[in-house]
Amino acid sequence: MTSEARSRNMAAIKSKNTKPEIEVRKILHEMGYRFRLHRKDLPGNPDIVLPKYKTAIFVNGCFWHQHEDCKYACLPKTKTDFWKNKLEGNKKRDKLKQSQLNELGWKIINVWECEIKDKKFHLCSKLKDISQ
Repeated sequence: MTSEARSRNMAAIKSKNTKPEIEVRKILHEMGYRFRLHRKDLPGNPDIVLPKYKTAIFVNGCFWHQHEDCKYACLPKTKTDFWKNKLEGNKKRDKLKQSQLNELGWKIINVWECEIKDKKFHLCSKLKDISQ
């Protein structure tokens, strides 16, 4: 793949309303939860917020947030220094924003892209814990 083609591919990746995020919303809606999207007044702008349960849900791409031991979390073979710094920065920012949310008394659920692709049953059980 040429550098220009790769650049176009990476630029086309959305940060909001992604397929994994929409799938999680569908599951939550089927389970009867009502939620808000992308609350800018909370640290980290959680993808989905359940105010009634004071719960923030982050739907993370395994590549962009470097999910541990995941087949989708590999480094590109070109510009490895750039990507390593970028992706490590994402992980640090995630930890910081989630600790800020914890300090405000919010419960946090991280949903990974691979959980949606590979383990929908596990995802449903993870989301059932919201009201507890």
